[in-house]
Amino acid sequence: MRAWLGLVHHPVRDRAGDVITTAVTNLDVHDIARTCRSYDLAGYLVVTPIEAQRALVERILSHWRTGAGARRVPERAEALRITEVVPSIDAAVARVAAAEGEPPRVIATSARPTAGVPEVRYEGLGRELRDRPGLLLFGTGHGLTRETLEGVDGLLPPIRPRAEYNHLSVRAAVAITLDRLFGDGGD
Repeated sequence: MRAWLGLVHHPVRDRAGDVITTAVTNLDVHDIARTCRSYDLAGYLVVTPIEAQRALVERILSHWRTGAGARRVPERAEALRITEVVPSIDAAVARVAAAEGEPPRVIATSARPTAGVPEVRYEGLGRELRDRPGLLLFGTGHGLTRETLEGVDGLLPPIRPRAEYNHLSVRAAVAITLDRLFGDGGD
């Protein structure tokens, strides 16, 4: 598998649409790592420009990779081995390119359609990302900024629940997306 996942904490939008930086959460680090490992992704990159937040992620990773957490819950240690923290989306792209030997195709996600950004279908993408490097970007807060979306190679269609309410947690959106791409019912 040559697919990577980036959880972006900056630049993202707040409720009013302003550009912000969100805080890293312990649950996102653990749960998304476990989902990425379950679907055999090559890596999971937590993207935050805040040095103190990167240090926090490194402490979490150390605890679960080599500390008491690794001895207590070895399955979590295995999942967190594919997790890294980087300061920017550009650094995430560079990290994937360095590991894969070529630049990744960057695919974003959003809870709403975005005019002007080419849509990528789920069908075929999972198969493609088994053979070609790809970086799937998920935004925290109220999603990736318009500028970020305009700079990607494609945008997956939004997850559309049957209810009018559509405000999934990023952990749920990651799990649904990875299952559609790489699960038994995917490519």
